[in-house]
Amino acid sequence: MTMLTLDSPTTPFSFRKTPAQRSGLHRLLTAAIVNSQFREKLLNEPETALAGGYLGQAFILTEQEKAIIKTVRAKDLTDFAQKVNQALKTV
Repeated sequence: MTMLTLDSPTTPFSFRKTPAQRSGLHRLLTAAIVNSQFREKLLNEPETALAGGYLGQAFILTEQEKAIIKTVRAKDLTDFAQKVNQALKTV
């Protein structure tokens, strides 16, 4: 089983970003982890998931992050996180 570590200094989530700037991606993935309905929406309808936010709160993401999230197609959350991680490495 693959484990996603969000606080590791080598992850692209921290690449050139302060902790405050990373919070949007952290919140997005946390919402997907704790809420199965949001997770399914993120995997199947990412634009709708981003537009709706979570519990009334929008995700603060860069335009690049939004574009990546909207184009990633994944079978599950682990696959999604790996693909987003890989795409962010190339930015």
